[in-house]
Amino acid sequence: MPSFDIEEEIYAKGYTAVCGCDEAGRGPLCGPVVAAAVILPRGLIIDGLDDSKKLTEKKREKLYDVIIKEALAYAIAEASPEEIDEYNILNASMLAMRRAVDALGVKADFALIDGNCSRGFEIPTETVVKGDSRSYSIAAASILAKVTRDRGCIELDRLYPEYGIAKHKGYPTKEHMDAVREFGPAPIYRRTFLKFLDK
Repeated sequence: MPSFDIEEEIYAKGYTAVCGCDEAGRGPLCGPVVAAAVILPRGLIIDGLDDSKKLTEKKREKLYDVIIKEALAYAIAEASPEEIDEYNILNASMLAMRRAVDALGVKADFALIDGNCSRGFEIPTETVVKGDSRSYSIAAASILAKVTRDRGCIELDRLYPEYGIAKHKGYPTKEHMDAVREFGPAPIYRRTFLKFLDK
């Protein structure tokens, strides 16, 4: 279960506004990659807060509302399919995370980044492998990013119902790839993710 231990280590060094940052949607064939940044009040305990991947959709939706109500600041940003194709998915994910951190209503002076890569941030950062199951702030960010991305997939499904995006959330299932082969890629697709069409 995540805790505030990592955040408290950073606060003990003199920082005053530590945010957690995570993204959702690196693997899908379509849509943006979505990132969130969250600054939680020190010591706040949110019942059930955990890595978004370990939670049901219903639980994530409920926690989403609690997080945006209780957070000192939060922001959600994205990088488009075109930016993913131009910069690659890792760099686009970093871009989305930087945008989220920069958009915080309370300026963060330190960012905890989920994973093992941090690039281009204007404030000091620390990467945390499996951060969404270790850091409270990153877990909160993972939920905001995942819920926002999933809601976006529902909208994409309304626009392009032939692909079944509401069901697989854009991930490369056999059903999804077969639909792309049949109907061709819509403008929402990441062209660099469609190598399977060449086979």
